[in-house]
Amino acid sequence: MAALLLNPEELYSAIEAGEARAVDCRFDLMNPAGGQALWAESHIPGAPYADLDHDLAGHAAGEGGRHPLPEPAEFATTLGRWGIKPDTLVVAYDNMGCAIAGRLWWMMNWMGHERAGLLDGGIQAWEEAGLALESAEPVIEPTDYPVGGHCRPVVGLAGVERAALAGGMHMLDARDGARYQGLSEPLDSQAGHVPGAINAFFRENLDASGRFRSPDELRKLYLDLLGGADPSAACVMCGSGVTACHDLFAMELADLGGAALYPGSWSEWSQSDDRPIARGPEPGGPAS
Repeated sequence: MAALLLNPEELYSAIEAGEARAVDCRFDLMNPAGGQALWAESHIPGAPYADLDHDLAGHAAGEGGRHPLPEPAEFATTLGRWGIKPDTLVVAYDNMGCAIAGRLWWMMNWMGHERAGLLDGGIQAWEEAGLALESAEPVIEPTDYPVGGHCRPVVGLAGVERAALAGGMHMLDARDGARYQGLSEPLDSQAGHVPGAINAFFRENLDASGRFRSPDELRKLYLDLLGGADPSAACVMCGSGVTACHDLFAMELADLGGAALYPGSWSEWSQSDDRPIARGPEPGGPAS
């Protein structure tokens, strides 16, 4: 999996050369319409808007969590609507340290499209660099994007249930400490974490400026979290398979690739009272 991290000047040059398509992924889970409203006010030139609920997720129904993966053919249609070709450099950005943009990066790789990356520092870094924004809706020539998909490892509910009961797979949870410990839960019906999951809050991947930490720093962070376990045998989760992609991107930057995504994440696990739940700062419990 390729983890391309661009600064604003690099993205600007690639857009000017006709090689790149920036995609605006700003989204607020507590105000789903807010991201598109920000995009309508101003966005990086040529950038379409990627709605987390509608463009970066399939239809949530029953099991699968709040943001299940769409069918590959459905996502290929979305990419074609955005004017993306198989050789386009796709660079996702948002205003939350790539918290949402990472999902698009991962999905591009999942489709077999490895020329995908993130704008380091997001739209704030673009503005700080003095680069222009536009408010007009971009004029995009649609393409016929080929259907791919299933090119990156995914773990389903059954696999996570086996790991929680018997071990054998290291799980990382990208949510903040309060949600992981079960102290708060603003989105899902129960609070806590999957027994055995290790807290790996995605914002720890960033420095004080909101940019990604160096590969060496990230490598140490994840090797310490995994305790020497094989990163390619790990599984990453979060609330609904979104910020988990941020951890996966950071692991790729650190040359620790190969971990799987659990798309359903806590929003799927917590749907049933029959599944064990751990609370507190430790991975194992106490469980209920």
